[in-house]
Amino acid sequence: MSLDPSFVGRTYPPTAPYQVGREKIREFATAIGAADPAHHDPEAARALGHPDVVAPPTFPVVVSMAASQQIIDDPALGVDYSRVVHGDQRFAYTRPVVAGDELVCVCVVEDVSSRGGHDFLTIRTEVATPAGEPVVTVWSKIVVRGEG
Repeated sequence: MSLDPSFVGRTYPPTAPYQVGREKIREFATAIGAADPAHHDPEAARALGHPDVVAPPTFPVVVSMAASQQIIDDPALGVDYSRVVHGDQRFAYTRPVVAGDELVCVCVVEDVSSRGGHDFLTIRTEVATPAGEPVVTVWSKIVVRGEG
């Protein structure tokens, strides 16, 4: 079953605020091998002008993936998650994510297409503070493999 292209442009409700913790940043940085002291040590981050430890550039995937579940789990769209592989990920920052941030995500279905028997779903996630200050935009592309 192909994904429903009429979903392009559909916006999903904002998520509950996610509190970015210092230890979460440290754990993520350690997991991906990001050894920069600014990801681990508040004093090193402050020396660079940040209020606390700064997240590695790919950290927003933590909140954006959780937020995009509302799209992937929408039965009307038709995503068979057992057939999903990761296609692409990119980030456009307004400012870095730092410990102490509260982040809210709004997901939009940016594109649905089919090629070679596979469906491609691009989700744009606008990550901002609860007050509406933009932080980062995350694009995620997933591929729903065909049955061939």
